Amino acid sequence: MITDVGVPRGAPEDFVVEEIPLYAPSGDGGHTFVWVEKRLRNTEEVARALARAANVAPRDVGYAGRKDRIAVTRQWFSVPDLDPERALDLALPGARVLAAARHPHKLRTGHLRGNRFEITLRGVGSARAEQVDGRLADAARRGLPNRFGAQRFGRGGGNVAVGLAALRGEKPAGSGPAADRRTVRFAVSALQAAVFNEALRLRETPLDGLEDGDVAVVHASGGLFRVDDAAVEAPRALRGEVSATGPIFGAKTIDPGGAPAARERAALAACGLDPAAVRPRIPGVPLRGTRRSLRMFPAETSVAIDGDDVRLRFTLAAGSYATVVIEEVVGDAPP
Repeated sequence: MITDVGVPRGAPEDFVVEEIPLYAPSGDGGHTFVWVEKRLRNTEEVARALARAANVAPRDVGYAGRKDRIAVTRQWFSVPDLDPERALDLALPGARVLAAARHPHKLRTGHLRGNRFEITLRGVGSARAEQVDGRLADAARRGLPNRFGAQRFGRGGGNVAVGLAALRGEKPAGSGPAADRRTVRFAVSALQAAVFNEALRLRETPLDGLEDGDVAVVHASGGLFRVDDAAVEAPRALRGEVSATGPIFGAKTIDPGGAPAARERAALAACGLDPAAVRPRIPGVPLRGTRRSLRMFPAETSVAIDGDDVRLRFTLAAGSYATVVIEEVVGDAPP
């Protein structure tokens, strides 16, 4: 973890994120996609502000992913029955609409290709900055742990506790009125993320290696396959063509075998779930499950050194965390 240097939390302009959409708005339809730049606001706050301005329910405002609050971020939202010209004139606290265009359907979670980051780290020191440059380049070749960042779990891991209670059909301790579906979905996804992180933590095989029984992903296509002979698949893993995956538990996941399966059962138990009795359904909250690569590959990487400061630029696939990249390439580099 980063201690003396890391992602700045008092300077939003030092953490810039731009969403890479999965598709562009078509120009026609009953929803309007709005391209919003926000500062010191989280995604939910902007979604609620858009809902108030358009006189629609907050649940009707769509977005592809949540972005950091202490940052300058640009991302798409969708709003039903909002004229694009009116959208451009909206006054939103801590945010502004940069573009607007119509589209036939609501923007859904996960409808993004990835994110571009420009992150400035202060007081790194010139010697450490040189090491960061080399480490980021190496990460682009060999990959980094694809764990979920701490922000996924909320203060003190509170999101995980809410998700666990929801999955058990219980009311979280100290909770108020019933949470909306979006809040419950996010809390359950935090629990899924915690299980994934634990399974990754328990794994001893290097990220560029495979084990018999792994479920691996082909990065070029996203296809999954069971590893029957790790020695046969090892060259592809070393080249970064395939990687082992971890669990995003649910009703329709592909289960591994052997030692990977035992680890994933241990990860479920460590997070408070009975591996033999995970309740796969919550009313109104789909819980299909999937697999997630155990490693990520930063792309379009560059490093600019300015005295003791360093500016990193890189692109990550949807769902990967820039804070994890910083932890890995900066966190234990000697000063």
